[in-house]
Amino acid sequence: MAGHVDALYFALVAITAFFTILISVLILYFAIRYRKGRNPQATQIHGSTALELLWTGIPLGIVMIIFVWSSVIFFMQTRPPKGAMEVYAVGKQWMWKFQHTEGQREINELHVPMGRDVRMVMTSQDVIHSFYVPAFRIKADVLPGRYTSTWFHATEPGRYHLFCAEYCGTQHSGMVGEVIVMEQGDYDRWAAGGVDGSLASAGEKSFQQYGCSMCHRADAAGRGPNLIGAFGKPVLLDDGRTVTADESYIRESILNPGVKIVSGFKNIMPTFQGQLSEEEVIGLVAYVKALGNGTANLPIPVSEPDSGVYPVAPKSEGSAAKSDKTATPPVKVTPPKPAAKQ
Repeated sequence: MAGHVDALYFALVAITAFFTILISVLILYFAIRYRKGRNPQATQIHGSTALELLWTGIPLGIVMIIFVWSSVIFFMQTRPPKGAMEVYAVGKQWMWKFQHTEGQREINELHVPMGRDVRMVMTSQDVIHSFYVPAFRIKADVLPGRYTSTWFHATEPGRYHLFCAEYCGTQHSGMVGEVIVMEQGDYDRWAAGGVDGSLASAGEKSFQQYGCSMCHRADAAGRGPNLIGAFGKPVLLDDGRTVTADESYIRESILNPGVKIVSGFKNIMPTFQGQLSEEEVIGLVAYVKALGNGTANLPIPVSEPDSGVYPVAPKSEGSAAKSDKTATPPVKVTPPKPAAKQ
């Protein structure tokens, strides 16, 4: 992106400089040309249609060119290429936490290979932050309660500054880090060390631990939607709307399942808001994504569909979202009568 952003920036600077110089020169010229000594009596000047069209049309053409040019760059920045490597980021006062899909975890350092597209899937654990890497010319807000994304393609190895560009509290200026771009071979060696399972495998453990497989079964007998192949596909809701099952939708369905009910299903899923850490939610999202591309194990039912057993959110000792502790396992309860609508 750097070359495209720089080209637009320098074009804006050039246009600004050109008209600044032009207007300054004309002011001086008219001040001298029509000074009182040479033109003691003011002359009435009538309007000129051609002149009006000229100084309206030229600025309009310039701003339309800038609009189209910047729009093209905006869409390039917000639409990562297919097959991009994905890294999940969590902004937290006052640090950056990164999770690679292969399982590596980092704080305030992000290792990426050179020459590959990297898509950042980001959320905040507290307030609004902003993921800003000046050398890559990218900056994107990191918001609590939802996922945002940006992407980059590093072309040179090195260490590049990472900042939070949104005031987020008293230690905002200390929320810094580095993006470390490595040759592919060096990155592979780095990625091979200290990994205890992939992000999707961690999500699979949470999926089984919290009883999600009671309802979200691999067959058609579950009380909840079948999640295999669901990610990225349109979902019909009971109110007639259609949404896309992206990262934000999966997250919302975990933490606030009553907001969007899939058509044909009842509002029986408990909320896990405040019960799961951001890392656990990210793991569950990664597992649902992996179910779609065949890289994850299918959910193992832990109860029969007619057994009257429903999963419940784990009880919180304070707030697992803040402490990052593993929540307690689910217990079996007899469900209340479900609501007719969610």
